[in-house]
Parts: sequence; C-alpha cells; structure tokens
Amino acid sequence: MKKTVLTLLAFNILALNFMKADEGMWLPMLLKNNYAEMQRLGLKLTPEQLYDINNASLKDAIVWFNGGCTAEIVSDKGLLFTNHHCGYASIANHSTASDNILDNGFWAKSFAEEKENSNMWASVLIRMEDVSDRVNKALAGVDIKKQDSVKQATFKAIQKEATEKTTYEASVKSFFKDNAYYLFVFEKFTDIRLVAAPPQSIGKFGGDTDNWMWPRHTGDFSIFRIYANKDNKPAPYSKDNVPYKPKKFLNVSIKGLQDGDFTMVYGFPGRTNRYETSFGIQLAVDKTNPATVELRDIRLKDWKEQMDKSDSIRLLMSSKYASIANYWKYYIGQTEQLKRLKVFEEKQNMEQKFNLWAKDKPEYSKILQTIQEAYGDYKRYAVHRTYINEAVFGSAIELYALSFADLEKALKAEKPDTAAVRKAVAEIRKDEDDFYKSFNLASEQKILASFTEMFYKNIPADQHPAYMAEIVKKYKGKTNKETFEKFAASVFKKSFLIHKADAEKFLSKPDLKELQKDPAYAYAMAFYNNFLTNIKPHLDAFAVINNTQGSKYVKALMEMNPDKKFYPDANSTLRLTYGNVKSYSPKDGVDYRYYTTLSGVMEKENPNDFEFIVPQKLKDLYKNKDFGMYADKSGDINVGFITNNDITGGNSGSPVINANGELVGLAFDGNWEAMSGDIYFDSKYKRTICVDVRYVLFMIDKFGGASNLISEMNIIR
Repeated sequence: MKKTVLTLLAFNILALNFMKADEGMWLPMLLKNNYAEMQRLGLKLTPEQLYDINNASLKDAIVWFNGGCTAEIVSDKGLLFTNHHCGYASIANHSTASDNILDNGFWAKSFAEEKENSNMWASVLIRMEDVSDRVNKALAGVDIKKQDSVKQATFKAIQKEATEKTTYEASVKSFFKDNAYYLFVFEKFTDIRLVAAPPQSIGKFGGDTDNWMWPRHTGDFSIFRIYANKDNKPAPYSKDNVPYKPKKFLNVSIKGLQDGDFTMVYGFPGRTNRYETSFGIQLAVDKTNPATVELRDIRLKDWKEQMDKSDSIRLLMSSKYASIANYWKYYIGQTEQLKRLKVFEEKQNMEQKFNLWAKDKPEYSKILQTIQEAYGDYKRYAVHRTYINEAVFGSAIELYALSFADLEKALKAEKPDTAAVRKAVAEIRKDEDDFYKSFNLASEQKILASFTEMFYKNIPADQHPAYMAEIVKKYKGKTNKETFEKFAASVFKKSFLIHKADAEKFLSKPDLKELQKDPAYAYAMAFYNNFLTNIKPHLDAFAVINNTQGSKYVKALMEMNPDKKFYPDANSTLRLTYGNVKSYSPKDGVDYRYYTTLSGVMEKENPNDFEFIVPQKLKDLYKNKDFGMYADKSGDINVGFITNNDITGGNSGSPVINANGELVGLAFDGNWEAMSGDIYFDSKYKRTICVDVRYVLFMIDKFGGASNLISEMNIIR
C-alpha cells in the first residue's frame, strides 16, 4: 500500500508540471494537485467530492455511454441525460413511417412506455489504479519486437485479477505514450431504454450548416434509463428488471450562469494527439485529411440524393448519414485551423529548440531525426490506409462482404469445422438485419463505382491489388468512369450479398466455391489481402518507430521543461476538465457573447430549409412566453452557452457542472475557430459548446409534457 501511495504521489508531482490555464484532460484520482487552481477559479467542492473510491462522489454519476459518448445520471432511478446525436441511432431505429419519433419526438410518460435497445450499454467507473510498476517490470529487458505481446499479456493478467469473483469489466490503458499505465474497473449495464427525445428539428436544429459553429441553437439532448436486476446488478434485458439505483446522481440547477462562472466537464474524451510532431501535422494537412473529406463527400452526396426521395428512405439512412457528416466537416475544419493557427510552424520551432537541448544527450539526440526518417517511408502508404478505411470499406457492401472472411476460413479447413461454420454464420447474422435495413442499392452502387475509380487514380499502381487490373481489362469502357460503373453494375447484379433473401439462402447452406466466386466478396478480399501483405508491414514498421521514439520524446519534453505543466492525451478514460463560462472574439470586429436564447431559434427559422424548421408547438410556447420556471432574468429561454473547457470527441453528452457540483448543461460540440483541438489546444479560441439544462428541462416539461421526468429530478432553483 505504501508503495502505491508513493507511486501516485510521484505521478501527481509529474502531472502538476503539465498544464496551461483551462487546458488539460485530468485523471480524476490525480486532481489534488490541481485543486488550488480549481478553487481559485471558483470550485466549492472538496477533492473527495469529485473522486472517491470508498464513498459516493461525482464520478459515480458519470457514465461511459456506448463507447463513443458520455452520459450522466440525474435521478435515483437511473435516469440518463446525453446528447441527441449520441442517442440518434436508437431514436432512428425505433422510427417508422407510421411512428416517426425521429421527426416527431418521443416522451415516455411511464416506465412501461420506455423503449428497449439492443447493442447499447452504459458503464460506471468503480475505480482506477496505477499499474505502471507492474507493466514496466514485465517489459524490462524484452526485445522491442516482442514488447507488444508481453504488454498485452500483462494487461490481460491484471484485468483478470481485478474482476475475479465480480460482475465487473476492466481495461488497462497507456498514458503519456507508454510512460505510465492505469487500470480501470467498470460495472457495465446492457439494459438501456430510450425514455425521451425531442424531434430532430430541435435535437439537430441547424444541421450540418451549424455543426461545429457558434452561435448555436441546438437542443442536443436525449434521455435514457439504466435498468438492472433486483439486486441492482447488470443483467440482459428482461421485463423483470428495475430502474438502476446509483450511488450518486447529479442535482440539476436552473439558477443560470454568468460570464466567468466556474465550470467542469466530466466525461470520457476519445482521442487527442497533442504530442504529434510537425511531420505528422504536415501529412494530415497535405494528404490524409483532404482524402478523407473527398471520399466522405461522395457518400454524403449519393446518400442525400436518395434520402430526399422519401421519408422512409431518409429515416432508414439518417443515422449513418449523420455519423459520416459529423467528421466530414470536422476534417475540413481541422485542416483549416491547423493552417490558420500555424501549428506546423509552431511545432517546428519547438522541435528546433528540442534538438538544441538534446544534442549533447545521446539517449535523446536522434529522436526527431529517427521519426522524420520513418515518415519518409510511411507517407507513401498513409493515403492507402485512408482509402482502405474510407473507400474500400467505406462501401457498405464491401464492409459487409468482409464479415464473411471467418466463414471462408472455416469452410477452407481440410475437414470443415461445422462448429466454426455455425459460429461464423451466427456472427454474420447478428448484423444482418441492421445492414439490410439501411442498405440503399441505388446509392451504394454509385458509391462502389466512384470509390474504385478514385482508388485507381489516386493510389500508386504498385500498391494496387492484382484484382484491379482484372477489373480494368474485363470492364474496359471509353472512360475510367464508364469502366468502373460497368464493374459496379455487374457486382450489384451478380452478388448474393445484395439482397437479404439471397444472402440468407447462402447462409442456410454455405458453400466455399460460391463464396469465393461472389464478386463483392472477391473484391473485398482482394483489397484486404493486398493491404495485409503489401501495405500493413510498412504501417506496422512505422508504428513501432513512431511509438517507441514518441514515448522517448514525451519523456524528454518533461525533462526539458521541468516547470511546464503537461497532461496525458485523451484515450476514452474518465477525465475532468475545468475552466469558466467565457465569451470570445474570433476575429476583428466580431464579439460572441457566452449564451444563446430561444429568440435566436426564432430568428433562424426557415420553413423551407429542413435544418432550420421550428415545430409549431415551440413557436406557440415562445409566442405565449409559456416558459415556466426555466426563463432567465430577461424573460427568455437560454438555449446554449460556451465555456473554455478542454474537450474532444467522446465528451459528447458530458455533464457541465458548476462550482457546487450541480448539472448546468450538456457538452455537445467544439467551435470552428479551434477545430485543431485534438492536436493543438489554443487557449485564446478554444470553446466547448453546451446545451443549457434549462432548455432541456423546458423541452421535457412544456414541450414534451413529461412532468413525470421533472418530478424524478432534484432541481435546484
């Protein structure tokens, strides 16, 4: 125990050296050294109220939601708030032309009306623990080529020990690029039910036009509930399950906010790469980001063309369209802001200073040179990686075809393993209904043709699979476009994967030769095997160098800057960031205040633009000033506000908490002027865009009429 305390103390001292004002995604158990600064900014709570493994604390009300978002518990009956876009897939999946809750909204007035969800989960952190000594001891003296396998085996052993004789799950994560390791133990619940959601004209108000923008007027929230068995433990869906009783839930404040008020964002940020070198930034700006945007643009345009034809198609495709569109615009913004903020130049300046400092230190002197040399080979293949993800398997039919690979492996055995075949078929069938539900033949045939043509033109010929030459020879047209259109038409005519009935017929009696000759499957495996054989070795070789040298680089930066405050990159682990409500001026002559109102929603209304439609009921409430207890001092409803908290993807749905530990909003976006935030934190422009909890409660109560939910919460007036 004493050794653990000393290790934590040493890491706390290290962490203290790693922060700028308002910057940093902090591990909750290590916040004591930030506490004085948090108090100075306005915090009224004790460190133990923020994080405590022995007693209920704020961390017990924070939920890792479905692996990509955050949610918070707001009642003693397991009620969850998260973003509308985090619940979007569930809302869309429950929507039909006859019961269109995506467009009309949904408000459960009783437990019985709440809707079951498959493949949805919510995890509550039980504890975290520093296991750096144990991992480093296991890695001592191990050859670099074997370190990853030894590391993973050590992780598994630690995780197994942490969860024995419990219902918990665990994971070990790396921090500071393999300079520290922490264990996280969770309780994972899988019976998660949809409770309420506003119509998407509110939940997605502003659509792609306003995405990543301030001022914002989006009611980006949805409501779910955790269910457990009668012992309050995780259990699969059952009618006998009951609402979860949490150790802690958040009180909800409707007292309002002022510019400068203290705020915390407590959640599960996904990924940042703040220690990226100038070489990586240049590659992203010049090559990989533009390729991602161009390829996603094709999908979005072809999908939108079909979605505009009918409501039924739009409902079926809305979820995947929204998912792709979000980061399509993100990569546009990230590239633009990396250039505008001259991040490449700043990184170069820092690296020059590093080289001067390291030149007489043999262990560090060649770090950046080694990384630069590794990029020399890697940049030849980096765009191929983007095309595999965004083009080859950005094609829905090819991604689905790839899921048949394990079935082929089972069928190819000398003595076909019937158990393995059954298992592979069962795995395919898990996603079969969801795939065909949103699979649109007309758009996907065009997408396959366009993506294959772009791969042919933009990826060097020596990186093509041999199958590409066969396509060109067999379907030769007057133009490349015609060639690949003919090819795609043939695939969609001949593949048994195109129609569910044909796929199901095959799965009922799978045959190896039939699978291998299927054109969609042959395409998927040709590109995938080419990637594994000819491209991935280069990517893996680069990763080994970049990871090992990157780890040394972060360690060296700590030594070089002993008075500077650093923090670990986000990696989907629980973090707390702190700052203030804060207005800003993005450019000369433009000043943005810190909040928006319902009046602004009405100003943006455009009944001829799907993104800016305002429901009649909301217009009536506004006209009659029927705002109840949720109005601000001016008599309007506050819709959104901004803070200078440090966030990234995964923070969507995170609670924004005031100095007293009360919920005041839900974080849902970053701002355009700081889209470089995953790589570079800009303290002048960085803002977190939040939906005001008063707008959420107003929607639940006055718009949705779900007073039952209001009565569940402890509302601070």
